[in-house]
Amino acid sequence: MTGELSPIDKAKFVAAKRAADMVEDGMRVGLGTGSTAAWLVRHLGDRVRDEGLRIKGVPTSARTAHLAKQVGITVIPLDEAGTLNMTIDGADEFDGDLNLIKGGGGALLREKIVAAASEEVVIIADAAKEVGTLGAFPLPIEVVPFGWTTTQILVEELLVSADVMGRRITLRMNAGKPFVTDEGNYILDLHLSRIGNARQLAMALNQMPGVVENGLFVDLCDKVIIGYSDGRVETRDINEGTVSEDRIDFAETENLFSDI
Repeated sequence: MTGELSPIDKAKFVAAKRAADMVEDGMRVGLGTGSTAAWLVRHLGDRVRDEGLRIKGVPTSARTAHLAKQVGITVIPLDEAGTLNMTIDGADEFDGDLNLIKGGGGALLREKIVAAASEEVVIIADAAKEVGTLGAFPLPIEVVPFGWTTTQILVEELLVSADVMGRRITLRMNAGKPFVTDEGNYILDLHLSRIGNARQLAMALNQMPGVVENGLFVDLCDKVIIGYSDGRVETRDINEGTVSEDRIDFAETENLFSDI
């Protein structure tokens, strides 16, 4: 299986495998959205099937919920779960302080709600997601469809005085129509190139009428697990100030998911 993967997918694969190994029996786990999070869900499904792992998963999107059920994970809503033991999710970018840009998969609102409800947030990513300064990846903001063009104008005016390099805004599209989130909203992608003060920008964006949430995740991530195509995995713990590294042997996992 792993021999057929691209180098990037191998890196995502091993990061997700390491994170899945952190999940313990009886946990309530937030399940992220996106390609890296999908590997996590499959790894957890393998543990449920082969080890009898008993967990309750709270998916951050309909796509993740469908996959989780497919691999045998018990899925419950956040309102039933309450506080989560852990959320594991991907990121589009992360910096040295483990601040993130998320929302490339269109689930940023649910992802942020689930992350805020978690005792620990673990981000899994390939090494290419690490940046010196956030902003190269377009920053998504979720907006209500009513008056979205007015909301865009307000955001454009805000960006004039913000510490950013670019100011272009595009409406995310899907098959020629506006992309619609699971909550029925639109997404505006902000092409900023560089974000000088992520915390300040996040607060300012959420004060704009029509903006539901933004894709800047500041002070929410506890650990980041970085995967490499050769099987190396690096874990950084922002709270403990530690960095550890180990390796996952592809030969031990090459038959995973052959039935999915």
